[in-house]
Amino acid sequence: MRKQYKTVSRAESGMTLVELLVAMALSGLVALAAVSILIVARQGFTSVDSSSQLRDNERFATSIMRRIITQSGYLEEKYAIDTASDFLIKSPEEIEPNIKGFNNAKYNQNLATGVSTTVSTTGYNNSDMLVIRYQAGETYINSGISDQTMINCSGSSQSTAITSTERMLSVFHIAVNADTNEPSLMCTWVNDAGTWSTQPLISGVESLQLLYGTDGVTTGAAPTETEDSFPDSYLRADQLTVASNNAATLANWRRVRSIRVGMVIRGPAGSAPEKTVPAQYPLGAEGVMNIAADTGSTFSSQTDGRLRKSITFTIHLRNPQDNV
Repeated sequence: MRKQYKTVSRAESGMTLVELLVAMALSGLVALAAVSILIVARQGFTSVDSSSQLRDNERFATSIMRRIITQSGYLEEKYAIDTASDFLIKSPEEIEPNIKGFNNAKYNQNLATGVSTTVSTTGYNNSDMLVIRYQAGETYINSGISDQTMINCSGSSQSTAITSTERMLSVFHIAVNADTNEPSLMCTWVNDAGTWSTQPLISGVESLQLLYGTDGVTTGAAPTETEDSFPDSYLRADQLTVASNNAATLANWRRVRSIRVGMVIRGPAGSAPEKTVPAQYPLGAEGVMNIAADTGSTFSSQTDGRLRKSITFTIHLRNPQDNV
């Protein structure tokens, strides 16, 4: 009996080993490409989200610093709640100015109050420290009731000065927030009861740099030129200091007409598209206001993959600083 053989068509046959390997390789490449696209997309989302957060932080920092700095020097006796009346009869050489700063300085209460003028510890990333003084306004003459228009750097309204020889006081500086271990823009103030408090305002602020628009001030010397209301040069805090002459130093600070503020803020780890982040210039473009003598004016390149942003703005002081 003759055997019958069934012919198997090509369409019914299985894949060969070579074809299977090729298919697996192509599938792997497709999966690898999909994962790569997902990683890039996720990184892009993280960078966009961090960039948005940095812009929000920038707006808040600009807003609160402008508000407090423009309050400096408010001494309207007619409407001020004048608990600081005693300082008005003191000589200018005895009175701390309404604006005073310290270059490359860590916060120190003695610096804030004027007990000391010597910077003993360098600020975080060579950051500067800024002290603002002003009085509180009242609703109407001799009412003794605050009109709630004057606030401290924490955003709270105040009605009185620290003592009869002082004014309200707010300090901006950089320190590491103990709760988050992140460098932050810090606010230190004295409340109506005379209690000192410090709180972080914005997390991720790595550097605070300040230049002062002065009128008729020569570096390291007492003012001799006739003053007007416009700045003619921008100087660091240490350039307003006159060695062994506190009266001349205070006179220089009363010649401040504007303040140029620069900050560097950062996002979380991995928020930058690349690991290496370029150098930042908080006071403006490279070669404009960053100099070797001011070590904080250049924030060096970092390799931690954090998105960074430089903030620069200038505030013209609303109130005269030389009326005390």
